Amino acid sequence: MPIALYEPDIPQNTGTILRLCACLQLEAHIIEPAGFPVTDRAFRRAGMDYLDRVSITRHGSFDAFEHWRRAGQLQLVLLTTAAETSYLDHPFRDDQVLLFGRESAGVPAAVHAAADARLRIPIADGLRSLNVAMAVALVAGEALRQTGGFPR
Repeated sequence: MPIALYEPDIPQNTGTILRLCACLQLEAHIIEPAGFPVTDRAFRRAGMDYLDRVSITRHGSFDAFEHWRRAGQLQLVLLTTAAETSYLDHPFRDDQVLLFGRESAGVPAAVHAAADARLRIPIADGLRSLNVAMAVALVAGEALRQTGGFPR
């Protein structure tokens, strides 16, 4: 189940997510532009030597990502604080890609509209959101549990 990051802007979070993808054998997709160069020291430090063990595809734009997704017949599952449905109530499948927005701004309306499903992580009232790397870990864990996709 691929993990996609929409225009990530914090290198440490992206490096941590890529490390998670390596450990769980998940493809990683970065939708450009990212807010940092991939040579960023913080990015490399967070990803450690795991970056050589993850399949990373960079898409020059959301349109390029959409072309790839549609060609692979993958459903787009967007994680967003604006959703009504909890990720715990969603039936995950192998033909879905999980999309996480920018730390600073989420995703624009056009990306929301392109999603086949919009999910949220339930958190305490009065708080905005979790760190994106933590959100990816929670949702990927549930998706892999449901699909039997954890590495053996």
